[in-house]
Amino acid sequence: MGQEQVKLGVNLDHIATLRQARYTPYPDLVEAIRVSETSGANGITLHLREDRRHIQDDDIHVAREVIATHLNLEMAATSEMQNIALKVKPEYCCIVPERREELTTEGGLDVVAHRDRLSDLILALKSENILVSLFIEPNPLVIDMAADIGASIIEIHTGHYAAKHGLQQQHEYERIKNAAQHAQQLGLTVNAGHGLHVGNVKPIADIPGMNELNIGHAIVSDAIFVGLSAAIQNIRHAMDGA
Repeated sequence: MGQEQVKLGVNLDHIATLRQARYTPYPDLVEAIRVSETSGANGITLHLREDRRHIQDDDIHVAREVIATHLNLEMAATSEMQNIALKVKPEYCCIVPERREELTTEGGLDVVAHRDRLSDLILALKSENILVSLFIEPNPLVIDMAADIGASIIEIHTGHYAAKHGLQQQHEYERIKNAAQHAQQLGLTVNAGHGLHVGNVKPIADIPGMNELNIGHAIVSDAIFVGLSAAIQNIRHAMDGA
């Protein structure tokens, strides 16, 4: 018997990126949420960045009211974001590293350097029944620390895997696979994401025990040509090997 179907979290940040390019009310994020959920999304991911380059504060509050699956709020480990999360109360918070000058999240959290802050943040969020995920590299030592400070979930950064080819990509894949197995042995739920698209997602979805893949840029890019619903169905089919 095969493993349970891996969930698909659809990141809609770049729907908001397009909207913010001209500060118009369209494309409508609420409509994007509706289309995503009716097309196969198991959850919606939104990243409220410090510079508010795409998702805005109001988006998070509105999304919390309309999302029928679950809201995964990506955020930096700052006091501002902690306060917002405690008000909004998403089902999940994924803690990510963040620098103003970066185009996108470029790697995993430095859990060692920020252990105390992350530990306090996890405790605060869990006190309000918010599950906490840490976006990290596929490193067993980092996974050990994530478990030690109370994270319920890890999201493995797949960006290096996505950027490589041939034997180098296979090496990165093995790192992710081994990290996922190690995390599960510690009782952690394992998600993954970054740089995944229809051409590279299947091996990651096939990793035993993988819970959810969070994918955004590739879906929104594909949606330009085929529409959002079809783009989500395409990535779902690729994950399933259809």
